[in-house]
Amino acid sequence: MVTDGTAATGVSDRGASVPPMAQAEYVQESLAGLDPAVGGVDPALPLYATTFVVVDLETTGGAPDGGGITEIGAVKVRGGEQLGVLATLVNPGQPIPPFITVLTGITQAMLVPAPPIEQVLPSFLEFIDDAVLVAHNAPYDVGFLKAACAKHGYRWPNPRVLDTAALARRVLTRDEVPNRKLGTLAAYFRTATQPTHRALDDAKATVDVLHGLIGRLGGHRVDTIGDAIEFARAVTPTQRRKRHLAEGLPKVPGVYIFRAADDRPLYVGTSVDIATRVRSYFTAGEKRARISEMLGAAERVEAVECAHSLEAEVRELRLIAAHAPPYNRRSKYPERMVWLKLTDGPYPRLSIVRDLSPTDTAYLGPFTSRRAAELAAAGFHDAVPLRQCTHRLSLRTVTPACALAELGRCPAPCEHKITPEEYDDSAAAPFRTATASDPQPVVDALLARIDVLSRDQRYEEAAVVRSRLAAVLRATVRMQRLAALTGIVELAAARPAARGGWELALVRHGRLAGAGVSPPGAHPRPTLTAIRATAETVSGGHGPVPAATAEESERILSWLERPETRLVEMSSGWSSPASGAARFRDLLAKAEGGASHQLSTERS
Repeated sequence: MVTDGTAATGVSDRGASVPPMAQAEYVQESLAGLDPAVGGVDPALPLYATTFVVVDLETTGGAPDGGGITEIGAVKVRGGEQLGVLATLVNPGQPIPPFITVLTGITQAMLVPAPPIEQVLPSFLEFIDDAVLVAHNAPYDVGFLKAACAKHGYRWPNPRVLDTAALARRVLTRDEVPNRKLGTLAAYFRTATQPTHRALDDAKATVDVLHGLIGRLGGHRVDTIGDAIEFARAVTPTQRRKRHLAEGLPKVPGVYIFRAADDRPLYVGTSVDIATRVRSYFTAGEKRARISEMLGAAERVEAVECAHSLEAEVRELRLIAAHAPPYNRRSKYPERMVWLKLTDGPYPRLSIVRDLSPTDTAYLGPFTSRRAAELAAAGFHDAVPLRQCTHRLSLRTVTPACALAELGRCPAPCEHKITPEEYDDSAAAPFRTATASDPQPVVDALLARIDVLSRDQRYEEAAVVRSRLAAVLRATVRMQRLAALTGIVELAAARPAARGGWELALVRHGRLAGAGVSPPGAHPRPTLTAIRATAETVSGGHGPVPAATAEESERILSWLERPETRLVEMSSGWSSPASGAARFRDLLAKAEGGASHQLSTERS
């Protein structure tokens, strides 16, 4: 398709392939760059094999509002060869300012017979299909085109965009060119066509500038269109120097490990595509200061291929826990988890401990911090008359009571004003019931307290109790979910793989013991049998997380609870208490959202 003249001619109507959509307000955004949502071109495509459409617009000036375009010039090239040209004047439907006429030579009379932009867009969108869009100061030209599509109901194809002005700023030094204007670059590269502030001439000049800049990219180890787009953006010298670390990595699910010169792990991450994810660390989109520091110390990247995303996530957690990489912020030090347990003795109290013993029967957790455990403990103290002192009480010796007894907040077991049996029924039993099955009495007591405080307009105190209620519910819901899974000796599950076949997982006591993928078209049973034969032996234990970290078991739960996941085999039933904490999830969401004035009406 080649057109030239004052109007688009010989161009087929693309109304069928670019259907108009409901008109949407245009909001100018940054260029798509390497956004995975952009269309068409694979970022790994070599520059010599990439199809470029170099475009230039002339406009009436001002901001892009869906109109104002007076001329479009576009040249399609690949491998240095011109494939097509599109050039047309456009009737903007508004007067042309005199200074624009002086600058471009385009007069009002020239535009009267020209087609409006809504008639030109179908041809232009077809012309740029499956190509990389190139422009000098691309945000300006792309902004006008996107605004026009939005105004007239056409879907913008969101192509990858390369800005020759930005690329020139990265490639050429001030000693070579004083500025990066198109006229200056055209003179430097001695383009066959000089820019004239007419769309087609400027587009042809930009083609030669593009080829000249591409010729300079080889020395920067930029060979693909994705590399060129990122190189044009503001990457740091460290990212540019270390980008070779991303070479040769597999495009498969797995874990990647940035290692220092002494082989020490610096950072561990996971992805469904290791190569693409690691490459993103060397792009302008990566702006985290700690990652920049990490890249400066990194000397190599190690890839651990996994069967599927669940195995990758679990391996990532285990590696972070084992090595505590300095630049990972999350999932480190799982041994720092704490528990809230009911002590032994005739008058038990709540105690925060690091580990559970086999004799512990009433507990809650694990909590990620001591502060979270203290908040849940305060919730129970608000709801039930558990003693808060740390004395070891005796059934024979009386101990002086504290201020809480005088305030009516404690039944004073230290003074033997309550028998051990009565204390157990009123204080200890509600904690055991709440953690193991039904937290309803505790929830009712906290809601009633919130209701009283709210009626008395003591809203700050009500908010404190609300946060304690949220802590209690969050912990009980979490522990009961974990216990339901970890109580199963063995569970096999499958999920459809993206490329056919089945992703398989073998879980034992809440720990991922084996993983694999059955090939497309084959029955998954032989693969599952092989996984079971080589799976990790996992012994059960005490507590809701006997064989793995809570975070690992929760990752497995999330994978199992997806609608597409199928349970294949289980050694026993998977169930949770019918009157358990899970039924308070809506209340928990409200408590976490701060809706304390609504909580008093929630009872189930």
